Amino acid sequence: MKEIKKKAAQAIVNIFETGTPYGDYGRVTLLPGDSGHLTYGRSQTTLASGNLYLLIKSYCNTPEAELADELAGFLPRLEDIDLSLDQNIRFRRLLREAGNDPVMQEVQDNFFNRVYWEPAFRTAEATGIKCELGVSVVYDSFIHGSWHTVKRLTDQEAGSISEIGETNWVAEYVMTRRNWLATHPNPLLHRTVYRMDSFRQIITTQNWTLELPFVVRGILIDRQVLTFAPSARADDETNQNRLLKLRAPYMTGKDITALQEALQDKGFDLEADGVFGPETEKTLKKFQEQAGLEVDGICGPATRSALGLG
Repeated sequence: MKEIKKKAAQAIVNIFETGTPYGDYGRVTLLPGDSGHLTYGRSQTTLASGNLYLLIKSYCNTPEAELADELAGFLPRLEDIDLSLDQNIRFRRLLREAGNDPVMQEVQDNFFNRVYWEPAFRTAEATGIKCELGVSVVYDSFIHGSWHTVKRLTDQEAGSISEIGETNWVAEYVMTRRNWLATHPNPLLHRTVYRMDSFRQIITTQNWTLELPFVVRGILIDRQVLTFAPSARADDETNQNRLLKLRAPYMTGKDITALQEALQDKGFDLEADGVFGPETEKTLKKFQEQAGLEVDGICGPATRSALGLG
């Protein structure tokens, strides 16, 4: 698979996992009732699976990792799958900070490629799935879980790939997985049917090869997005009063960090990572609504003044 197509296939799942096509390397999530417990990083690896231990161990063993010494102290508890780490404020803060370290970003890219992408790609090939959209569907199931279970259901209910053809089978798999998620005994999975709905929208356009551009959950995926390096924190000191808004590629800089910190000061739960992504826009709209401002998700003069940004 060409590298740009691989990035497109992964970007779809990154949007599902963290709301950004790049993946949010510092994202820490804890959903009530989630059997995985605390989840972290670009592809949200879990504490309960033991994969978070493997990821952090790899980071701590990498030269020049900025927070290796601090995180190394948590390795024994991670190895023991100490679920009290779910609520450990210092540990969660360190994870978020480590997400800004280029070393952590490279470690995550290598780790998730090795643990999820490469096995998913090999499985897709062995199953007879060659189209890029189909590979992305398999990759999503490896990240989200239960690929083999839903594959068996699809074979039983719709037939095998050799019987009904590759694209027909992928479409049937997506529908079978949607029904499986919607009726699963774990109610948390009911809320994830949007993943299959997003794939169904791409299927309706017959974009099996993931030709650019296309849209997933309202987010544009094009060549510019896929070749943008989000780890670079470009700071424009001469343009401190620019309009801050969601666009592709995402806006970055110290003014974004200042906006995010101002929203934190107003009581909103938002990471100050210097990147204006979907979560920043969503939080900004909440503030604008509370402040009686125009709810447009754009930080202009009025919003800047209301936040005390000058």
